[in-house]
Amino acid sequence: MILGCASHVGKSVSTAAVCRALYRRGYRVVPFKSQNMSLNSYVTKEGDEIGIAQAMQAYAACTEPTADMNPILLKPKGEQNSQIVLLGKPYKDVHIRDYYDETGFLLEEAVSAYRRLLEKFEHVIVEGAGGAAEINLYSRDIANIRLARKLKIPIVIVADIERGGVFAQLYGTYMLLPEDIKPLVSGFIINKFRGDKSLFDEGIMLIEEKTGIRVLGVIPYTNIILPSEDSLSLQDKKSSVSRIRIAVIRLERISNFTDFELLERFASVEYVRPGAPLSGYDCIIIPGTKNSVADLMILNESGTSNEIISAHDNGVPVIGICGGYQMLGKEIIDSGLEEGEGSVKGIGLLDVITRFLAYGKTTTQVERNANNVGPILSKMGAVKGYEIHMGETVREGGLEAFSGEGTASTDGLVFGTYMHGLFTNTGAVDALLSYLCLKKGIAYEMKTELQDQYPSDDISSSPGYEMIADHYEHHIDMDYLEKIVISGREMFG
Repeated sequence: MILGCASHVGKSVSTAAVCRALYRRGYRVVPFKSQNMSLNSYVTKEGDEIGIAQAMQAYAACTEPTADMNPILLKPKGEQNSQIVLLGKPYKDVHIRDYYDETGFLLEEAVSAYRRLLEKFEHVIVEGAGGAAEINLYSRDIANIRLARKLKIPIVIVADIERGGVFAQLYGTYMLLPEDIKPLVSGFIINKFRGDKSLFDEGIMLIEEKTGIRVLGVIPYTNIILPSEDSLSLQDKKSSVSRIRIAVIRLERISNFTDFELLERFASVEYVRPGAPLSGYDCIIIPGTKNSVADLMILNESGTSNEIISAHDNGVPVIGICGGYQMLGKEIIDSGLEEGEGSVKGIGLLDVITRFLAYGKTTTQVERNANNVGPILSKMGAVKGYEIHMGETVREGGLEAFSGEGTASTDGLVFGTYMHGLFTNTGAVDALLSYLCLKKGIAYEMKTELQDQYPSDDISSSPGYEMIADHYEHHIDMDYLEKIVISGREMFG
């Protein structure tokens, strides 16, 4: 079980690295996260929705993602409400206070999923959530402490030295753990080290001396690209410096912002809050959202809808993904599933109407051909992605954007689709950026070294998995970690 001293310390990456390293050593291994809170999700081949980080980890382990790898996914909707996705399917919407009434039942569901994985695989690498030492949550924490108490398997704790205070992180986390959990702690990993590691030898000695826990290794900071691992918040994102500027509207309830990772490698992608000016951008993208109605109301009230219309009038391409596609239409009609019964005027750049009629959700992987409409879609060719959405959108005019789905304006400079992952296809990125560069009169060439690391028609084949496993093998005692993993299987029995 890989726990962290805090969020974003490297638990997801460490889990992926360990999965690939163990796979290369001949083990059948699989990732697991009992409860994930994220609006970045993925659809399995069976049509189940899980956190995208667990999909990435599954591919690192050279296996297909399944719902058992992330049995509980919480998708925040705003106003302290979240949708519970249980074993890949929508279960219910709950207020945070009421959620804790569900944790006993959900914990048992998670443990059952873990057992099913252990019946099929030799080893399960469990990722915790947030910080392990949230002492006020111990009675209801089903991602860390209560799960550890059920599984009774070895724990490795990851700290982020780049944040500073690594001694307090590790010592404080360890000392605050419940007394029955402390004996399970079998090692520490110190992540994101910069500089000469030998200068930290005394630090390792002091940590081991004060805790009695072995430091398995110190991982140097690396820029290895792992597709869609969900370890970055929007605040942490850094875009390429480029003359091509793309605005992604930073919706209040933005989801699947991992859709734009590949674009971020080759263009200046900026996440722009509603109400901010949109002049000067070469393209505008409205992304997915957990609540299309509420976020559309914010765009209308803030003036962003009018800004988008003005940009379109000036020849700027406008693209909507999932909820963004719904917002680009004439109207969204809600039967009480989003914000109550009623309708909200859309941005109106596409001749479509969306209705929310049922609680059910469409979740499916898709492969489609972009239709010969305008200068961007006509150059995309075949693309892959996945749909995760509520609501049904009916096209009343315009043109079909992709085979069987989506809508485009007659000139193709406005289009919408339910397809998440569109811009993880290199063909789609090439089509958009080559048009934007041509229009601006600058040369465009995809950087081949980055394309080699992120070949993404999907997230299954990235060379980054091998690279991160090599990185960990070189810097931590993987032989010792392998023994810890083997002992965990024996302990759970």
